[in-house]
Amino acid sequence: MSRLPMLLFSMVQVRYSMDPSQAVAGEFEFMANNQRIILAARPEGMPDESHLKLESAPMPEPADGEVLLRTIYLSLDPYMRGRMSASKSYAQSVEVGSVMEGGTVCEVEESHHPDWQQGELVLAHTGWQAYAAVNPKGLKRLNPDEAPISTAVGVLGMPGFTAYAGLLEHGRPQKGETVAVSAASGAVGQVVGQLSRLWGCRAVGIAGGPEKCRFVTDELGFDACVDHRSASFEQDLAAACPDGIDVYWENVGGKVQAAAMPLLNEFARIPVCGIIAHYNEADAPAGADRLPGFMRHILTKRLTIRGFIQFDHADRRKEFFKNVAPLVRDGKLKHREDIVQGLENAVSAFQGLLSGKNFGKLLVQVSEDPSRP
Repeated sequence: MSRLPMLLFSMVQVRYSMDPSQAVAGEFEFMANNQRIILAARPEGMPDESHLKLESAPMPEPADGEVLLRTIYLSLDPYMRGRMSASKSYAQSVEVGSVMEGGTVCEVEESHHPDWQQGELVLAHTGWQAYAAVNPKGLKRLNPDEAPISTAVGVLGMPGFTAYAGLLEHGRPQKGETVAVSAASGAVGQVVGQLSRLWGCRAVGIAGGPEKCRFVTDELGFDACVDHRSASFEQDLAAACPDGIDVYWENVGGKVQAAAMPLLNEFARIPVCGIIAHYNEADAPAGADRLPGFMRHILTKRLTIRGFIQFDHADRRKEFFKNVAPLVRDGKLKHREDIVQGLENAVSAFQGLLSGKNFGKLLVQVSEDPSRP
């Protein structure tokens, strides 16, 4: 398959760091040094440039058996906020002074390994930096003729796999059921809702603002979408789910979760993928303790609530790509990318992600993508 038809399946919104009237996709300055963003201090509340510091470092030099990678795309994901904290979690925190971690799509700039050639495109985990010298063990080769390389950190990468594995393993949707999806226009939510529809369910999205809601219904094909910023949000959600909710996909927490709980049917399932409304909280939420009421719902409705991390289901990765890649290729599963230009804009883009300003899968384009025309 030629590259051009495949590229048409991506809906891409590009935000340039320069004057939009002068912006030209694919124009990047040559870097003599390695630009990188380190975790300079652990944030309390919203992280900013005092916590995530852009610095210039010497260009890394690959040793024997290593390759030098040039970052093309950096994936920005909500889980990164947890890595900035010293609190115990399912993965080790980023050390202060270290490059902030993150998934990347890269090009091999220089190879000192016999099995790797300059110009190969790969999925890596090199973090918030322009270049990295790494042992190629664990790198995954990417073929732009199969799918746009940006999808390797999006709909065909960790977010898409999270949606697929979490929905199958913990949502267990049955034909005719109602699946409610918080953060429905985001990287994970858009896949959850579309898969639910393809598997015979009624998909109800929850998103922030009329534009996102229109996208969720008109472009992604959800049956309905409710604006959580509306003053009538609770009533709107109830109206959109006249038969209740059988699967509630939790990406958000907060008032969205509170509105969904009374609508849950008996034996409903709640896969807990994220609680982004609480990631920047430094103190316990104000107000009455809602835990007793939450536990009452669990008991009386016999709910199944399951937190999960995508790597819990690594054995499904091949199955995921086999089943989902054709849907993306054929346009049956759509996706939207929100691409910010320039590593210097990563911090502000991440702030936008945590406050719901992104629209689709959020990426930072760090350098030229040789696979795009």
